Amino acid sequence: MLLGVHVSTEGRIYEAVERAQVLGCNTMQIFSRSPQRWRDNFLDNTDVEEFDKRREKARIKPVFIHIPYLINLASPNPRLYEVSIQAYIEDVLEAQALKVDYIVTHMGSHKNTSEEAGIERLVAALNRILERTRQSKVGILLENTAGSGSWLGYKFTHQKKIIQGLKYKERVGLCFDTAHAYLAGYDIASQPGFEAMLDEIDKLIGIDFIKLIHLNDAKDNLGSHRDRHAHIGRGHIGLEGMKRIINHPKFRKIPFILETPKDSESADKINLETVRSLRY
Repeated sequence: MLLGVHVSTEGRIYEAVERAQVLGCNTMQIFSRSPQRWRDNFLDNTDVEEFDKRREKARIKPVFIHIPYLINLASPNPRLYEVSIQAYIEDVLEAQALKVDYIVTHMGSHKNTSEEAGIERLVAALNRILERTRQSKVGILLENTAGSGSWLGYKFTHQKKIIQGLKYKERVGLCFDTAHAYLAGYDIASQPGFEAMLDEIDKLIGIDFIKLIHLNDAKDNLGSHRDRHAHIGRGHIGLEGMKRIINHPKFRKIPFILETPKDSESADKINLETVRSLRY
């Protein structure tokens, strides 16, 4: 089973590898820079080389970078839109230097214009990014959202429209977040609801497009659109729902990354142990 967590890069970026290794992870996700700030510098070449060296030695693969929250590729604000595209290109190129496999991205907020207009802007932005980084092997994963505010991606018809509009689809896939799906209104806590959602994804996009699963329980009610994660088995999806997801035949070879609350020093360890105990 490919199982990991979102790991802190506090200190030097390569220290994240050892944090993941201590937890027994064979895959991991990181921020390559502050998620709440625009870039003020690039990683030192020595740190990049050390990260790759340690990751290779620890046999942690694939590695995912989550894009910073400030980037909004669906923004109607011309300045923010252009800055977001440039920042994304820089992040792809840095991920390439780190030999990271995928970048995970939320699909942006249309800021109360319209979903259709937001999707058009996002498609145009991704086409520019994919064109400018054509020599890169780094994949881009579109993450489904809980649907709060004016965020795109809370229903899979959005992902279908986006992928259909891309000129270069080879590097694009999906990141499926369990908590977000439940909070958006997909009843994946029940077997019929879970299977219905999988059928929807398969018909609209294709299950094979899922390259990563963010395995999180949901703190709030079905369809609440409140993006709050819970510990594995302690939210509204529950242990049985989590077990069903973890062991589904179509998910057997897909990496799982936990983004569960880090409210104690042992939280990641406990959640990982819970997931491993549910696997059969």
